Amino acid sequence: MPTNAENEVHQQRQVAESFGADAERYDRARPRYPEPMVEQIVKKSSGREVLDVGTGTGIVARQFQKAGCRVIGVDPDERLADVARQFGLEVDVATFEDWEPAGRQFDSVVAAQAWHWVDPVAGAAKAARILCPGGRLAAFWNVFQFPDEVADAIAQVCQRVMPDAPFDFQAMLKGAMSGYQGFFAKTSDGIREAGGFSDPEQWRFDWEWTYSREAWLDQMPTLGAFTRLPADKMAEVLEGAGTAIDAMGGSFTMNYATVAVTAARNGA
Repeated sequence: MPTNAENEVHQQRQVAESFGADAERYDRARPRYPEPMVEQIVKKSSGREVLDVGTGTGIVARQFQKAGCRVIGVDPDERLADVARQFGLEVDVATFEDWEPAGRQFDSVVAAQAWHWVDPVAGAAKAARILCPGGRLAAFWNVFQFPDEVADAIAQVCQRVMPDAPFDFQAMLKGAMSGYQGFFAKTSDGIREAGGFSDPEQWRFDWEWTYSREAWLDQMPTLGAFTRLPADKMAEVLEGAGTAIDAMGGSFTMNYATVAVTAARNGA
């Protein structure tokens, strides 16, 4: 959930490194990614060696493993990496820009909900150096598309509890795709500026997920807008969101659009 896609988000390190505050909840509550997208990335790459940038707890890394890939993760947060290792993943702790590949080459460099924390030009240039010819860079995001009733109620409580927040909750919750367009454009521009790739494409996968009251309130504190919110304020936000979901019968269906910005390494 972008707070402001027009800012240089990759420079906001305090937010970028706040997700490990409750790493087990993050792994439990965060949405997964559509299997058809994972399969398409693997199919259109040069092989099955995958680097997962910003791997977090290894959510998408495990999906690529299930698809038959060997995956190495890199993430700057030791707390998230520890959880990923509990699932048997190999994870190096570093930012992608500072990470040392030690001569390793990959068929895919992927980033799930994480590429906006990477310098778009430096990141694409590094990906080009470590990808095999015909390998693929794929950065992708799950974009929320809330029911209006839920979006309105959550926005109202957030604006009341967080009046000094530097973003518009109505715009974030009801126009999330517009906010993410900035990420997509910066990623595409970074790939073009770095060079070494085919012209970037966008792949979109639409899906939906039904959240119980409990499941959605479990996920909310893991979102970037809330990871540094004091506990008492977070409790107020959750109370308001819970009341809105109760009014809808205790659950709601979220529509998602997962958008991948992707390009192939030249030289195949």
